[in-house]
Amino acid sequence: MADEIKLNAHHRVTVEKLFQHPVSHNIQWHDVLSLLEGVGQVTEGHDGRFKVTLGDETETINAPSGHDVNEQMVIDLRRMLKGAGITPDTK
Repeated sequence: MADEIKLNAHHRVTVEKLFQHPVSHNIQWHDVLSLLEGVGQVTEGHDGRFKVTLGDETETINAPSGHDVNEQMVIDLRRMLKGAGITPDTK
C-alpha cells in the first residue's frame, strides 16, 4: 500500500510533525485533516466526528475543540499512519 501513497510537501511536513519526539503540541487540525484526506477516506459526521479509513483500518476521530490536536490524538494517528505504511520516510 505504501507504494501507492504519494505525499505532497505539505503532507510530508505534517507527517514529520506527527512523528516528532517529544510530541509536538503545535500540530494544527486542518493540517492533519488535509493529510488524512490525501492518504485515506474521510467522512465528516453531523456531530463533528470524522470517520477515517486508512488502509484496512477505520477509526472515528473527534475534531479537537481548538486549532491543535492533543497528544493522545497524535499517538492514535501515529499508529494509524504506521499501519498504513506512512512514516516520515514515505515520499
